[in-house]
Amino acid sequence: MSSQAKTCREQGYRMPAEWEKHDAIWLAWPYDPTTFPDRVERVEITYVQIVKEIHEGERVNLFVKDEQTKQKATQLFKAADINLTQINFYVFGYADVWFRDYGPVFVQNQNHELAMIHWNFNSWGEKYETLLKDKAIPEVINKKMELKCFKPNIVLEGGSIDVNGKGTLLTTEQCLLNQNRNPDLNKKQIEKYLSDYLGVNNFIWLKRGIIGDDTDGHIDDLARFVNPTTIVCAYQEDENDVDYDVLKENYQILCQAVDQDGKKLRIVKLPMPKVVSDEDERLPASYTNFYIGNEKVLVPVFDHKNDAAALSILQDLFPTRKVVGIRCVDLVYGFGTIHCISQQQPCPV
Repeated sequence: MSSQAKTCREQGYRMPAEWEKHDAIWLAWPYDPTTFPDRVERVEITYVQIVKEIHEGERVNLFVKDEQTKQKATQLFKAADINLTQINFYVFGYADVWFRDYGPVFVQNQNHELAMIHWNFNSWGEKYETLLKDKAIPEVINKKMELKCFKPNIVLEGGSIDVNGKGTLLTTEQCLLNQNRNPDLNKKQIEKYLSDYLGVNNFIWLKRGIIGDDTDGHIDDLARFVNPTTIVCAYQEDENDVDYDVLKENYQILCQAVDQDGKKLRIVKLPMPKVVSDEDERLPASYTNFYIGNEKVLVPVFDHKNDAAALSILQDLFPTRKVVGIRCVDLVYGFGTIHCISQQQPCPV
């Protein structure tokens, strides 16, 4: 079901904030040893932990590549005492797990009616040709859901944006203004698309992302709204660290930023972990890559000295939810963690 006559905003739709009530979380089961070298089974264990923590508060819509994979996931879930009635399986030959970026972004109107946005996905600037097939995922989903579907016909990944649900959007220049995404569009034109399709009217542009991030500076590794007036910001205290300058610059931008009503925002620093691969390659580990569920906030942790401090800061900011650390030492080898692999589906009522 397609809707091209009017934009989302003209039809009264907006993108809800992530802390607004969900009906479900979307995930895709890991299987590719290219993404997770020598550690697919360990990443599967991470997924079981994620599903275990989140499934009591919202349904889990899970893509699996075939029936054999479905059976394997089912066995692992049973062994972990996961309630299978909370799991909906979608069998489809997808390429990889980064659902936040290739999946639909869900929007709602004032009557809480759900619609989806199907952005163009070009594999983060055509970096990985074998992953381009995942641009079909929104259509696969909508064959079953039959929602109103908006197609802006521009390239955008879900991890590149974050909203407070009141009209303000966070993003980065490195990603949205990158010549490998929409080379014919300038900042004002990009803002017009974001306004028309996400229902926002105020934009906070950070500069660049962290070392090791192959998405060209996705916002969910840098800064996130935790409520309409508060942003957590990844910050590197070590002046000798390669990420120090860019994260300091982003923090300073946020300290000067205002919300949709022209009011200053509260900015809270989150420490950074340092995580490297077996080849001593810097991996894009960040505590801001958390998922805000109905009852729990799932936060990636990395066996790092800053894990406890990050969890404590976030627990203070989410007093009505339980903050849970999920060990992502293996998951981050794919250059993303919990927020990157997930997408929330808002509750229809």
